[in-house]
Amino acid sequence: MSSFGTESAGNAGGGVQSVDRAVTVLEILAQRGEAGVSEVAEAIDVHKSTAFRLLGALEAHGMVEQEGERGKYRLGFGMVRLAGAVTGRIEVTKHGRGICERLADELGETLNIAVLESHHVINLDQVRGPSAITAQNWVGRLTPLHCTSSGKILLAHLEDERRDELIAAAGLARMTAHTLTSRRKLEAELAQARERGYAITVEEYEEGLNAMAAPVRSREGDTVAALTASGPAFRLTEERMHELAPVLIEGADELSRRLGHVG
Repeated sequence: MSSFGTESAGNAGGGVQSVDRAVTVLEILAQRGEAGVSEVAEAIDVHKSTAFRLLGALEAHGMVEQEGERGKYRLGFGMVRLAGAVTGRIEVTKHGRGICERLADELGETLNIAVLESHHVINLDQVRGPSAITAQNWVGRLTPLHCTSSGKILLAHLEDERRDELIAAAGLARMTAHTLTSRRKLEAELAQARERGYAITVEEYEEGLNAMAAPVRSREGDTVAALTASGPAFRLTEERMHELAPVLIEGADELSRRLGHVG
């Protein structure tokens, strides 16, 4: 069990209670700026020793820090690291919304912004195309890496070791008759995606659904998101995706520039 465990070590309910208390401690410090062990204990209604252990665990992870010899605790810089991950996603959607709206109109298809979430892809924002027949709402949905265009483009730009880890964790489940379940074939597609600057899927995740994706890069040049266009296979054909790819890539490059990338 983690260092958040208190009197109920080994008990699942106790673990959840410890996490709940730890989050409450962080909220208290955010509101008050600083607080001592006794103040924290009183605020969350626990014994002082329990509050001390909670603060110690949080301190070990950089979530809180002690104010010199005063014995007071305040939020630590570990919180900045966590907040930075969320801020990055907010920045992508904030700067990408207008681009998605323009491209949805220009391409006539549905645009999404997606990022890695563990060994899945999660869609952060979506703008539907003008057609009456459009893709469903993907916002907040976790989708596979190996059979989605966003997943492919994100995998393509990972370090080999990290890509191996994610594929091992996720597997290569067959979703349709067109899904790539061979690691060798998938790697060949990822190499092709890196070379041409975009990835496509042809009915690999859902029958009748095609999609393409281009990489969005951070200030440091890392691929942090995918800009995708998706639509029904009868309209967004494989040939049409290749024709429209330069427009999508330019949109992804524009979003990258807005995030500070120069290249």
